[in-house]
Amino acid sequence: MIKTRIISENKNYKAIDIGPMAKWSEHEFVHPKFKTTDKGRIFIGELLQTTGAEISFRELPAGTTVSFLHKHNKHEEVYIFLKGSGQFQVDDDIFNVKEGSIVKVALNGSRTLSSNAEGPVIYMVVQAHHNTLAGYNTSDGYRVEGEIKLNK
Repeated sequence: MIKTRIISENKNYKAIDIGPMAKWSEHEFVHPKFKTTDKGRIFIGELLQTTGAEISFRELPAGTTVSFLHKHNKHEEVYIFLKGSGQFQVDDDIFNVKEGSIVKVALNGSRTLSSNAEGPVIYMVVQAHHNTLAGYNTSDGYRVEGEIKLNK
């Protein structure tokens, strides 16, 4: 099993390394409620100590279907497909997804997905509390004074 590691942290940030994408299948997630092991899955919200979103990465092996439908009580999810292709189901709708596809699923959407037979599908999921986004895009950010110390 591959381990994550802290790269750097201080009062206002925490940076971790989850390893190269080619090795994500070596991660194992043990579900806290069901005690089942999910290979190829990484949840990073707890590792980063996030307070507004959960982020996970998963490599779903070739020809595999997530074996259950699920919904959320409070979180909408955004699935971002990074590699491979497969099918996605929301309620009774089924559609193809591939590298570059992004799917947002609302609370009441029953969801599952599969990878195609030729290879795995690698994707990222962002869970955020439904209906709490106070502003869009750059409206929450602002410039500050300070010296940029990056190597050039």
